[in-house]
Amino acid sequence: MFSSPITSWENVSAYFTFADSPTGIAISLAAAVGLYLFLNASIMKHEKEAFDKHL
Repeated sequence: MFSSPITSWENVSAYFTFADSPTGIAISLAAAVGLYLFLNASIMKHEKEAFDKHL
């Protein structure tokens, strides 16, 4: 039932080395949450301005 095409980790071009580091995971999570909040706030601002403009 194992159907992974990966048979060896030799010549791997990229992999995450902080998978066992709580600090690295926390920084990644904080960056993702920050990006989400920024995008959400900018979308809300744009929608509010567009709605007010058409009234």
